[in-house]
Amino acid sequence: MTTDGLVQCSTCGVERDSADLPEWCPICVDERQYVDPGGQRWVSPPADAVIALAELESGLWGLEVSGGVGIGQLAKVVVTDAGTVMVDVPAAITADAVAAVRALGPMRAIIPSHPHMFGLQSLWSQALDDAAIYVSAADADWLGRRPAALQLWEGSIEPVPGVVASQPGGHFPGSSVVHWTGTDGAGVLLCSDTIMVNPDRRTVSFLRSYPNRLPLSAAVVERIAAHVDRYDFDRVYSNFGLRIAHDGKAAVAASARRHAAWVRGEFDHLTGPG
Repeated sequence: MTTDGLVQCSTCGVERDSADLPEWCPICVDERQYVDPGGQRWVSPPADAVIALAELESGLWGLEVSGGVGIGQLAKVVVTDAGTVMVDVPAAITADAVAAVRALGPMRAIIPSHPHMFGLQSLWSQALDDAAIYVSAADADWLGRRPAALQLWEGSIEPVPGVVASQPGGHFPGSSVVHWTGTDGAGVLLCSDTIMVNPDRRTVSFLRSYPNRLPLSAAVVERIAAHVDRYDFDRVYSNFGLRIAHDGKAAVAASARRHAAWVRGEFDHLTGPG
């Protein structure tokens, strides 16, 4: 594994070719993200990051990063008889973490849900026998480095039997979700922040920007909810450690109705005098 020619933004952690660095990280100056108050910094992947592999449920593992840079997403690894699939990508990589992921089985696909989750995808692919990296074609212009194993996609893909990725959009035009049937037979939706599990672990949110609190319209949220309605799922995981443990499909549908009603003004009477 070599990092020659690769740096990452210290704020978002996304990789970029060092030979073609802009003054500002395009991902961070976009209205969905932010530039660190200390200014733009491009850094080499830190050697002091620690990545722990934690079992979230049978057949599903999370990559918990401490130290390093970026926004701290919890990447997931789905384990199947046909191989493994990484959903979202850490903004760090270590030899120990690579060995731990390898031990779960051969990596068949790496699927970043949207540009904020690109992380160090080139290095992870390289370390995992050049595993294919599936980036939504609609979001390809956000790539600051084009991995050798890059594959652009639209619609839906099934990189291993039973693991299906599709693109409801919203947060980004190509924002994706991944559906998988857990070892107990219940459906699982890995939705990153295309759909964000709330701290109450009973509802979800739909936003254009989470750090900057920009909402999506009622029509877009209803479209996202209709898209994931194609799947049967009980559990919902987003990309910062929160999950809905039961009745996830009903929770997503009810949360979409609530969001749409609020942004249409149906609950304005609850906000005080006009």
